[in-house]
Amino acid sequence: MGMNQTPASERIHISFFGKRNAGKSSVINAVTGQDLAIVSNIKGTTTDPVYKTMELLPLGPVMLIDTPGIDDEGDLGALRIKKSYQILNKTDIAILVVDVLIGITEHEEALIHRFQEKNIPWILVYNKADLIPGEISGTAFPPHTDTAAGNELFISAATGSGIHELKEKIASLKPEDTHKYPLISDLVCPLDLVILVIPIDKAAPKGRLILPQQQTIRAILECGALSLVVRDTELKDTLEHFLSKDIHPRLIITDSQAFAQVSSVTPEEISLTSFSILFARYKGDLGTLTEGAAALKNIQHGDKILIAEGCTHHRQCDDIGTVKIPNMIRKFTGAEPEFVFTSGTEFPDDVSDYKLVVHCGGCMLNEREMKYRIACCRDQKVPITNYGILIARITGILNRSLTPFPEFQKLL
Repeated sequence: MGMNQTPASERIHISFFGKRNAGKSSVINAVTGQDLAIVSNIKGTTTDPVYKTMELLPLGPVMLIDTPGIDDEGDLGALRIKKSYQILNKTDIAILVVDVLIGITEHEEALIHRFQEKNIPWILVYNKADLIPGEISGTAFPPHTDTAAGNELFISAATGSGIHELKEKIASLKPEDTHKYPLISDLVCPLDLVILVIPIDKAAPKGRLILPQQQTIRAILECGALSLVVRDTELKDTLEHFLSKDIHPRLIITDSQAFAQVSSVTPEEISLTSFSILFARYKGDLGTLTEGAAALKNIQHGDKILIAEGCTHHRQCDDIGTVKIPNMIRKFTGAEPEFVFTSGTEFPDDVSDYKLVVHCGGCMLNEREMKYRIACCRDQKVPITNYGILIARITGILNRSLTPFPEFQKLL
């Protein structure tokens, strides 16, 4: 995601579900007015979820997701169906596309049940209405269940009939901002100085800042506050320079991996936290993740620990998730746990075998999916924390790193 685009995690996720050849891809193309998805009469053309970011008026920035057919067959088909169901965990609005000539089957009924179970706003779309007699395209269809009342439309992706009504219906389901806490606006005031500590080492991406850093700078700008970006190697001299002029930074935000060094040179009177902790509060559950870090003291030999990341990326020789975090846990606990690693969408529904789940900051996940993952752990009574909170706990500065958030500091 470029710096001039809305991050995928901040976009409304609109997912299109349905059986093979129901016309999901054709409906996406009709809604957007573009040939975004490959269309074919061959069943199973969409074999993996396909993502497309765009501006869709009147919704604004959205993520459109085309999913494999929910009636696929064979072992490979079962895996594709699983992929489709995983998309539910990040879906803000669901569009269920049904071939009007076939109607509702047990496949659609199962999906509708999941929509309701997960409290996902949904629309049932009867496509190919041009193939049946009568002027019914774009009109509401008598609901097949009481819960579908007002949610069903006849459309034709081929002729465009009913597409305008569908877009209006989608717009009416636009979710309100569900963030309980802002990213940073309640922590700073206009003209406050905020110092962002960003190490530039071999793990740093070439020529750019990572997404949490970009978003934090943008949020500080919106507050009218001042952001200063420095490397960890320049922080000590930077602080001495400002303090000598009686200029006191309001807050220092650091990359978690530099926590110990940054804490050692930051005066106690200056609030200190990390990008991971900011995002845990913004789109996750900082209370649950803070309490989860306490489970470290109970880890024993052979305990299973899941280390989960929300995106897939090239693993380096000193990767934080697969190398640094496990080594920190081994050193802190004196134990040799069994580590399991997942990335991208491969977060298990059943986490009951794990003694602890350690998640990345989740910058590439939207709020719905991050909270779903936390809820999975909480419901199964499995402690979960994230990289930044775990590192702060291990280095002994978790209490200090929660200073900007006294309501969560009380949980320690």
